[in-house]
Amino acid sequence: MSVRTFPTMGTVVSLRGADDATAAEVRSVFAGYDHRYSLYDPSSVLRRVADGALRLPDTPDEVRATYALALAWRDRTHGAFTPHRPDGVVDLSGVVKAMAIRDAGTVLDAAGHDWMLSVGGDVLVRGQHEEQPWGVGIVDPTDRQRVVAVVPLTAPRRAVATSGTAERGEHIWRRAAPTFVQATVVADDIVTADVLATAIVAGDETDLAGFTADEDVDVIAFSADGRVWATPGRATAALTQPSTVRG
Repeated sequence: MSVRTFPTMGTVVSLRGADDATAAEVRSVFAGYDHRYSLYDPSSVLRRVADGALRLPDTPDEVRATYALALAWRDRTHGAFTPHRPDGVVDLSGVVKAMAIRDAGTVLDAAGHDWMLSVGGDVLVRGQHEEQPWGVGIVDPTDRQRVVAVVPLTAPRRAVATSGTAERGEHIWRRAAPTFVQATVVADDIVTADVLATAIVAGDETDLAGFTADEDVDVIAFSADGRVWATPGRATAALTQPSTVRG
C-alpha cells in the first residue's frame, strides 16, 4: 500500500490507501483549512482577526461556526481546552486540524477503500490493513524509541490523538501546574479525541477523571511523576506496563 506525504499546518500528513485523485482532494481539504485559520499566513482570515484588520463577527459563517465549536468544547471541558491564547488572541488550531482530518476522512470514505490518515499525532482510519485492524503505537514520552502500547482501531473506534510535550516542548496552555506530559485518546471521532487529548495535558487528575466519566473514550495518560493512567477499555489493553496503571 503506497504512502503519500505532504506538509501542512506546521506538520506532515501521511496517507495510506488513496489513489492519486483522492489524495489530491485530501490535500485540498487541508490547504483550505490552513488558508483560513493559519496565524502565520498574513492573508488568512484568523490572522487578519489577530492583527485587528477584521472583526470576528464579520468573518465568514464557517469561521464563526468553528469558533462556536471551540467555545462549546471550552465549556464541555470546564475550561481545560480553550481557543484563546493567554494574550487574548483567538487561536483555533486546537480544533481545525482535527476538523480537516474529519473532512478528509469523509473524502476518503467516499472513495470506498481502506485507508489510514496520520497528521502530527492524530490518526483516523477506515477498514483494515492486510486483514488486521490498523494499529497505532504509543511512544514512551521519556524514551521516544520505546513503544509502550499498540492501539488497534476498529469501527466505530476509528480515531486516536496524542498530545504532549515530548517532541514540541511546552506548547499547550495549561491552567494548572503540569500534571501530565502526554495523553492519548481513542474515540469514535477525531475532533473528540484531539480536543480531549489537549485538555488532559492542559488539566489535572480531576479533569482526567471527569473526561473519562463523561465521554465515551479510552485514554492512556503519562503523568509528570512517572505514573501511567489508563482506562480499562479494549483500546488500552495492549499497555506493556500494567503495574503502573491506575484505572
